Amino acid sequence: MPLTTTTAPRTPGAGPRRLFWHRLILGLWYRPVEVLDEARDRSVWGAAMFLCLLCGALGTLAKDSFWAQWDVSPSLALQAMAIGSAVILLASVLLGLVTHAIARRLGGNGRVGPTASLFVLVFWTTDLPRLVLDVWMSESSVPVRAAASVTTAFGCALATLLIRGQHHLPTRKAVASVSIQMVAVVALLKFPPGSG
Repeated sequence: MPLTTTTAPRTPGAGPRRLFWHRLILGLWYRPVEVLDEARDRSVWGAAMFLCLLCGALGTLAKDSFWAQWDVSPSLALQAMAIGSAVILLASVLLGLVTHAIARRLGGNGRVGPTASLFVLVFWTTDLPRLVLDVWMSESSVPVRAAASVTTAFGCALATLLIRGQHHLPTRKAVASVSIQMVAVVALLKFPPGSG
């Protein structure tokens, strides 16, 4: 009886591990380098949009004008919250696209989807503690302003790491790619005029 040789069926190569939202958002706080490396070349628009809408809602809840409107008409107050969250979402997407465009202008070679969506995710993930505190305390209180300072520094550092990895840029060019937008948004959101 002739011997027959059979080859074992080829197993498909293991694809990239799925990144769940909680791993993305929480992981940026306790293992940011690993998470950013794992998320490289992946678009995370779902998590970024969810976080934008959540942070927009928290930011609205922190405003006295929302509660004044709530006393008059809860439905109108909720409509204002929805509109505000949508505006935050659109502005955040534009912010991510501008960051990508500047990085490409400085010689980067990253893709637009991963860069823009991860930038939005990094920005709002690091701002979440300040927003939660702002709901319960005045924006001029010491804990809120301290949280704003710490999360600003952390957000800038993570955004720089993100752009450096996505676009293979040196650190100074990565800083230049994110600095203008970060300074502008921080001045308008975290330390708005008249909040001191």
